[in-house]
Amino acid sequence: MQILRIDSATTGVQSISRKLTDELVAHFTAKHPDATVIERDLVAEPLPHIDPITTKAIRTLPETHEEAVAAAYPDQRAVLDEFLASDVVIVGAPMYNFSIPSQLKAWLDRLGVPGVTFKYSEAGPEGLAGGRKVIVASARGGEYSNDQMAENQESLLTTFFGFIGVDDLHFVRVEKAGYGPEAIEAGLAAAKDEIAKL
Repeated sequence: MQILRIDSATTGVQSISRKLTDELVAHFTAKHPDATVIERDLVAEPLPHIDPITTKAIRTLPETHEEAVAAAYPDQRAVLDEFLASDVVIVGAPMYNFSIPSQLKAWLDRLGVPGVTFKYSEAGPEGLAGGRKVIVASARGGEYSNDQMAENQESLLTTFFGFIGVDDLHFVRVEKAGYGPEAIEAGLAAAKDEIAKL
């Protein structure tokens, strides 16, 4: 079994989403002691935003690649292969300005690959990357669970992962992080209870 941990928060040891990804990794490794854990920190080692070279490397067949695209291909494909090889994917996704961090979007851009993680037919789009559990560790300064202001964070992730075929998707949240230490402590305690149910 392989567990993939993705972190994208820029707040270091103060990051609440990283505390949640810690808890999630501990939970799943306790359940699966033989699991291999792969960690990708998108802040310590950011993926560049896609450009014409990386887009072609991601989306076209290797035999069609010219030199610059061929050189870019292994690193781009490694991000996707890491995801596809994982049974559990833990995604730290704090809300930044009502959306996700741009470094997390750069990671998602490597996963949406026609013919690999999705395809189109007469019936419409079909996701091809099912068969894995994805858990999003969400942290927010305010309280947005039932608010349109959260639309560009969780809905984006729900839509994206659903599009590529992930139907085993869960969110673990800490809200009201901007309200102070007591709110954070209460939020983390509630999140741990949710994690225990996974």
